[in-house]
Amino acid sequence: MTLYSCSECKQVYPIKATRWKCECGGLLNLSQTESDTPYDNWTSQRSIWRYVPSMAGKEYLSGWRSITLGEGQTPLLELDESDPNTLVKLDFMMPTLSFKDRGAAVLVTLAKQLGVNKVIADSSGNAGTAIAAYSAKAGIECDVYVSADTSPNKLAQIKAHGATIKTVRGTREDVATAAQFAVEEEQVFYASHVYNPYFYEGTKTYAFEVYEQLGKAPNTVLIPVGNGTLLLGAYYGFRELLEAKKIEYMPKIIAIQAENCSPIAKAFEGQDFEEKPFVNEGTLAEGIAIASPARSKQIVEAIRETEGTFITVSEDEILEAREMLAVKGFYVEITSAVNYAGYMKYANSRDEVIVIPLCGAGIKSPT
Repeated sequence: MTLYSCSECKQVYPIKATRWKCECGGLLNLSQTESDTPYDNWTSQRSIWRYVPSMAGKEYLSGWRSITLGEGQTPLLELDESDPNTLVKLDFMMPTLSFKDRGAAVLVTLAKQLGVNKVIADSSGNAGTAIAAYSAKAGIECDVYVSADTSPNKLAQIKAHGATIKTVRGTREDVATAAQFAVEEEQVFYASHVYNPYFYEGTKTYAFEVYEQLGKAPNTVLIPVGNGTLLLGAYYGFRELLEAKKIEYMPKIIAIQAENCSPIAKAFEGQDFEEKPFVNEGTLAEGIAIASPARSKQIVEAIRETEGTFITVSEDEILEAREMLAVKGFYVEITSAVNYAGYMKYANSRDEVIVIPLCGAGIKSPT
């Protein structure tokens, strides 16, 4: 039996549609009364659902076949033939053109299983698009709260899937607050890619795919960080593979943030934001422009446990990296170029096997 468990006070709750945080305000994780997540009988499915036997809380995911859009199993390619040890994983080849489909497919499957008729999400764009698409497939009404500054291309995607767009003027945190207020007022399912731990059961399939494609763990993974949904998912996935003795070592995780919005990098360096909150100075990388990530403590712990670090990149470095990737044939959105900008500043060794996710397609960005 799977339960929600508070990361702070350890209170447990049954999996219910209206539960998204602890009464104490703490974040929820998944807790299983019996550990039954095998890693040696993955299915023949060519999607993230190949790994459903290894997903916590899978008893709530039996209806995935009516929700899936074929997400996952994205290519892993050499970035350049002159450096065969640096690989890019093309998660922009997902159904809605971003890695967020991994978590959204799982989260909406849960909502459908719970008999949900409406979901509310908040997003900088990609998560909202993914939740909107899978909600459409599930026949579930969907409201997506976004910033007034969200890319028009992403808004067009959300609208195309039939979701109702709720525009909020203010910071990304203001958007989340508005969505959470609506969730409490309407008492509906909060399809949050940050708060609901089922989302990470989807993003951890990123690690499983990399492991299968390489036949081993990479030495290092570079991952962009806003709310940390891909980073934490990858961390959980590789940690589970290590515990199951499928890999021999834990990959080092290098987190990349934009200099103009790098609160977790500063926290990693030991700065305390309780007295002086971090301010987003404005970055073109809208997908990671999060001044106050809810799971920042867990992200910092994951980086430290893997002996990783943070790299911050300037706006000019991000734009230059995007152009360089395009010349190589990879047209990514501005946020996704943060990865390559970080890689250009990372002092890797010659034999170090590195995997870089290309998270979103270039057509998502306004230019």
